[in-house]
Amino acid sequence: MQKKRNITLKELAKALELSISTVSRALNNHPDISEPTKEKVQKLAEKHNYVPNLFASGFRSHRTHILGVIVPNISHYFTSTILKGILEKAENSGYRVIISESKNDEKKQSEMLQTMMQFGVDGILMALSRRTKSIDDILKIVNRIPLVMFDKVSGKIPCTQVVINEEEAAYNAIEHLINIGKRRIAIIKETEGSFNSEKRFEGYLRALREHDLPIDEKIILSTEDISLSKGRMMANVLLSLKKRPDAIFAITDSAAIGVIKALNKFKVNIPDEIAVVGFSNSVNSTIISPSLSTVDQPGHQIGRTAVKYLIEEIENPKEDLVTRTIEIKTNLIVRDSSFKV
Repeated sequence: MQKKRNITLKELAKALELSISTVSRALNNHPDISEPTKEKVQKLAEKHNYVPNLFASGFRSHRTHILGVIVPNISHYFTSTILKGILEKAENSGYRVIISESKNDEKKQSEMLQTMMQFGVDGILMALSRRTKSIDDILKIVNRIPLVMFDKVSGKIPCTQVVINEEEAAYNAIEHLINIGKRRIAIIKETEGSFNSEKRFEGYLRALREHDLPIDEKIILSTEDISLSKGRMMANVLLSLKKRPDAIFAITDSAAIGVIKALNKFKVNIPDEIAVVGFSNSVNSTIISPSLSTVDQPGHQIGRTAVKYLIEEIENPKEDLVTRTIEIKTNLIVRDSSFKV
């Protein structure tokens, strides 16, 4: 059987002996078109399973109602909660979404930006890849279509940025540990260059300084991959010290869960001997034993908020670039890994 191709708007118009604009407006239920004409057009369109070409209609109207989304890692739990918020808000607002993954690769990120432009998206939502060195490609995009950044951002890019207060969230986590009597608090963070990690580290340092606690380089550990396996490995390093920490703050839940696994293996009492706090409130934070205290990042709200501001900029364009930071509040969820009766 020969494969059928999609009938075009031009062919529909020719078959009905109507203008292309009349057929288009009839399909879009325009009030200027009579009901008999609408019925005739829609009946033929259904017969031929007509599917509108979004890119062609976008070319005519200068709008595709498509949003591009670029994230470093789709499989990351926190990212998935953001994407759910993005998809929900976009769909409710009449927009479709194209999602792509940079895989934390700067070159891939640049390619994805160009691909989004080729698809004719109305705007782009973006979280930077880890340690993005050049923002030249991003600055070119900002000058052409609306761009809203979220989660992993840069102060050098003039656009709307939807974030949490990373420093304040980390500060609150460390202060909680201090309030339950911990005085030698270790941190497991990313190697230099990660915006989120550096902000969380600043919160850690500020909390120690404000409570007159010493800053010991031996218990400040950095790793390229802030994963469960690395968390376990870093915990082993901390346990080998002559003077062990009495609390460990990991800047991701994955690393914090790795820490708990290592402590459990060596039968370290949690939280009495060593308390543990993570960051993001992933689904695994309640499955691990003891359950993990963690900073709750409202990913769903971040995604919805980012879409809201992007659509606002698409539908109400300004001559000058919009530069603003929208902060979403976080909460520290205290569970068994740092709960002291």
